[in-house]
Amino acid sequence: MNKLIFPILCSSFLLIIGCKNSNNVSKKDVATPNANEVIPFFQHWNLILGDGSNVGQAMEYENEDFFFTAQDDQGDWVVFKTPNAGNTHGTSNNTRTELAQLKKWTPLTEAKMNATLKVMNVSSTGDARVASTYSVVVGQIHSADGHENEPLKIFYKKFPGHTKGSVFWNYEINTAGDDNSKRWDYSIPIWGYDMSVVGADENTFPPEPKDGITLGEEFSYEVEVKDGIMYLKFTSEGHETKTFTKNLISSEYVEKVNIPEQVQNLFVPVGQDGIELENAYKDEGLFFKLGCYNQTNGKDPKVNKVWCSGAETHGGDIQKQYADGNYAEVWFKSASIKVSDEAISNAGYFKANDGLSSKTVYPSEVIPFMDKFKMLTGDGTNVENLVDFEHKDFFYTVIDGTRRWVVYKTPNSGVTSPNSSNTRTELQEKREWTPEEGGKLTGTCKVMQVSVSGDARVAASYSVVVGQIHSGEGHENEPLKIFYKKFPGHGKGSVFWNYEINTAGDDNSTRWDYSTAVWGYDMSVVGEGKNNPPAEPMDGIELGEEFSYEINVYKGIMYLTFKSDDHETKTFTKNLIKSEYVNRSDLPAQVKKLFVPIGQDGTERAIAYSGELNYFKQGAYNQTNGKDPETNMVWCAGAEIYGGDIAKQYEHGCYAEVWFREATVGMGTPPKQIE
Repeated sequence: MNKLIFPILCSSFLLIIGCKNSNNVSKKDVATPNANEVIPFFQHWNLILGDGSNVGQAMEYENEDFFFTAQDDQGDWVVFKTPNAGNTHGTSNNTRTELAQLKKWTPLTEAKMNATLKVMNVSSTGDARVASTYSVVVGQIHSADGHENEPLKIFYKKFPGHTKGSVFWNYEINTAGDDNSKRWDYSIPIWGYDMSVVGADENTFPPEPKDGITLGEEFSYEVEVKDGIMYLKFTSEGHETKTFTKNLISSEYVEKVNIPEQVQNLFVPVGQDGIELENAYKDEGLFFKLGCYNQTNGKDPKVNKVWCSGAETHGGDIQKQYADGNYAEVWFKSASIKVSDEAISNAGYFKANDGLSSKTVYPSEVIPFMDKFKMLTGDGTNVENLVDFEHKDFFYTVIDGTRRWVVYKTPNSGVTSPNSSNTRTELQEKREWTPEEGGKLTGTCKVMQVSVSGDARVAASYSVVVGQIHSGEGHENEPLKIFYKKFPGHGKGSVFWNYEINTAGDDNSTRWDYSTAVWGYDMSVVGEGKNNPPAEPMDGIELGEEFSYEINVYKGIMYLTFKSDDHETKTFTKNLIKSEYVNRSDLPAQVKKLFVPIGQDGTERAIAYSGELNYFKQGAYNQTNGKDPETNMVWCAGAEIYGGDIAKQYEHGCYAEVWFREATVGMGTPPKQIE
């Protein structure tokens, strides 16, 4: 990280612009001036467009899709326009047509930015429960160093059907430590609401703000940073002038107890609960941004309920988005900036971020243990070397608004391994070990999709396995499978783990699983009819809700730990080298109910998996398939497979998708209780 300590402002440049007088004409009626004639300071900025490109200094430049000039009866304006979906800049989920300052400066010196503008459009679609939906950022201070966070974002937000929208500003903490995914914003209302006021459901909006700003109504902001303090002033005719101050070099959020109630309600539930560096942004270079940074996107709200809007994007077709209002548009009438001559080049920021959204970030860069695994993908492809490997249909990375994840995706029907009915995009550990030797696998994940079709009477329907221990010898059975299962129409699903017996004798067709609930139900809870699921589990896990597991095999004993915020931590132990199922009288009642009716009533070797080589598996092992349930009411799900067409299965929700952000693999360790 570059640490910048600049002297106090010695000299400065000041550029102030105003709009020209004109008749009430549109851009199409007569020739209009170029942007630099309306706002003559474009030599001090790079312009980022809604297609992700950096066009540099916008001198004598316009782009009819994103950046041009227009006239109304108030004069000439510079128009910034950007769709809900295009190509983005840096690691953002959101498109922008926005100026980014070419120089950076320390908060200990003096810097100013003023602007007068009006917002002409925000997205017509989105999810009202998502805080950023229907909003656009019209001015920022951005850090060029460290985590590249944003000590100031000025928003305009208007819900559909409302005449008036809200103007508010956010302060984003400069997160302490290396994990910037914990960052959060604190939002302050100017006119109308702050960011945290959201709808009760997807299409239900809060009341219209009484003191809000309409589309097309002018307002101005003044931002001044001096001696580490940020001073803000907001004015609009017919509205109360509002002023604010914020210390940028001494944090008020250095401990968890300092996290504001608003943040506790909005960000903590999505795992954003960090603390801030004690000196906040003191040691970092900052720069201004101005324009149209669209905060509404097409990302699924279950990914992040603050930043992922679920809006219409027409597959990224910009003109279709423009045609039905799925874009943001901001007009600027006047602006000025003032910074110290001691400010230095911001080229490093652009070098790091230009084209970043189009650069491939491989799964092995996010979870670096990929060299210890091979993989089978959902189309039956075996991949031996996973370093710098991705497959856009099955195995790739995404950003959820705060952090990057590895995606494992697989359809209900594709090509799978010889002994399985189910497709998988799943890692297989290259090292093999006996239970006596042991091993450990951890994972932090969230399940984003399970099949929407299947038979509710079939135990495996609507489920995916996200972690396994698999035997590589004998019957090649599975002493551990960790499942997530959610019935259609339910908000919450279940997490459970299964132990499959290592069947005694040569006939492995009589093997069975014993299922243990973690949160929600175990595997044996099924529907009364094909389309009649049981009641929704009270303590279940939603799609998109993060949970973690640790599998630790040490001296023949398997120790399991499951954690998830707002859920009770669960721990289990299972002996892998001594069976409790050596006699038919040992069969559990659950097994007699679920497996015995289909002829799976075997007993287990007395030594279970002792001495057998095992290995870990992790990813998305889809348990929902298109097999006829009449052939097996435990494993044959009867789901839709569209003749094996993977694209059609993805289109109609007939697939499984699991995201991992952290995972480790290694040797087993002494459990805490015997250390």
